Amino acid sequence: MERFTVIFCVWLTGLMAAEAEIRTWTSVAGKTITAEYGGLQGGVVSLRANGREGRIPLSKLSAEDRAYIERIERARRPRLGGPRPTQPSGTVAEPAAAWTRYRGPNGDGRSPEKGLLQSFDTAPDLLWQADGFGQGFASVSVANGRIYTTGNTGNGQAVFAADESDGQIVWTTPLTSSDPKHGYDGSRCTPTIDGNRIYAITSDGQIASLNAADGKVIWQHDYDDWGGRMMSGWGFSESPLVDGDLVVCNPGGRDAVLVALDKVSGRVKWKCDEDAEGGKGKDGAGYGCIVVSHAGGVKQYVCLTGKGVIGVRASDGRLLWGYNRVANGTANIPTPVVIDDYVFCSSGYGDGGSALLKLSARGSRFDVEEVWWKEPNQLQNHHGGMIRLGDHIYMGHKHNSGFPTCIEWKSGNVVWGGKNNRGPGSGSAAVVYADGNLIFRYENGLVAMIEATPSSYNLKGSFTPAFQQGKSWSHPTVVNGKLFLREQDAMMCYKLRP
Repeated sequence: MERFTVIFCVWLTGLMAAEAEIRTWTSVAGKTITAEYGGLQGGVVSLRANGREGRIPLSKLSAEDRAYIERIERARRPRLGGPRPTQPSGTVAEPAAAWTRYRGPNGDGRSPEKGLLQSFDTAPDLLWQADGFGQGFASVSVANGRIYTTGNTGNGQAVFAADESDGQIVWTTPLTSSDPKHGYDGSRCTPTIDGNRIYAITSDGQIASLNAADGKVIWQHDYDDWGGRMMSGWGFSESPLVDGDLVVCNPGGRDAVLVALDKVSGRVKWKCDEDAEGGKGKDGAGYGCIVVSHAGGVKQYVCLTGKGVIGVRASDGRLLWGYNRVANGTANIPTPVVIDDYVFCSSGYGDGGSALLKLSARGSRFDVEEVWWKEPNQLQNHHGGMIRLGDHIYMGHKHNSGFPTCIEWKSGNVVWGGKNNRGPGSGSAAVVYADGNLIFRYENGLVAMIEATPSSYNLKGSFTPAFQQGKSWSHPTVVNGKLFLREQDAMMCYKLRP
């Protein structure tokens, strides 16, 4: 007993010293602070320095800092009924990863996951299937053991939170008093997670901030207040961009094409009142999402609106440039791909196409050089997105189709695929990258794995999920060794790590 007491006291003293350690913390943006660890609650870290306490979302800290916190929190957990868990010598348990927004943690469709299955020759194991998520085409965001999505309940469009381990719904918060009505009824928005808050946009144009723990609405705005409008009748489909202190959205109003809000209070910081000029497309919002560019050394928000692609200065909402040729008159959908001083954009339908743009600062505006242009029959993404890896972009080509295609982005040359490569599924395909492979989810529900290499087209198997209903337009989510597939009211979770 005495020996046990001594060992326990030594361990406890070491733990207390570790918890009281003053260390240098680094954010994902590279900023540092010297502070003492105070604790973790609801995905938010408390740090103490100079007698004051500050708070920062866990997701904003470096991987090294997150691993340090995981060690501390793991040591704090009760160990009743068994010995303290051990790790192999020299290893540290990795903290849970997060998929905080539409198209992943960086908004580029790329998952940082490693050690995943390398073939779909046999279907991956179905870990669970749950229902109750309502009608909709929204994808899934994941953080801190919870998954978030949106859907029509019959009594309004709502945000849902569920347990990542089994899909059981934890809370439901309606944001509208009835289900919005438009073509293809249902939600579209994948909620954006930022620390202990969730941000979502309904398909009738309500943007809201909610508490991640209990779903309580913190603030809410109606796009009608800004003259919001869609370019066509299928409902607002964007997921909001949270960037620093701002949450940015695309209402498409005449005097509010883009709007930036203070993410804490919801107060309007600026509105952009200009759009791309030209005869193609329609006034109003497009169907894609806003991404960040630093082209020409100027931070800007790039968005595909109803009139084409625009770049808006992040500091004040001033329009820097616009490009109209890629717009079509029905629905501009794919989120543009930002590459240094370049932007790759594409759209479907008969008058869409694809282009690579080079941006150059010229005073307070930018020059836009069309490096290359491809007609719709040569290259276009209807919806489902494009993935850039190094010198190449991978995508589904052709309107209402997901022909697997690899292009060299600098030249626009098709390396493989294109119009002669139908692929295993039918309809347009939503695409995500993970651990060396592309996962294509086709409109008919089929899920395929294709090697992400410019060498050749290499299909590595496909499978049909346990449940399919209507059009499978929801984008796949890959995080924590799992593949999440939303299918209207149902959610499926597949095991991707052997």
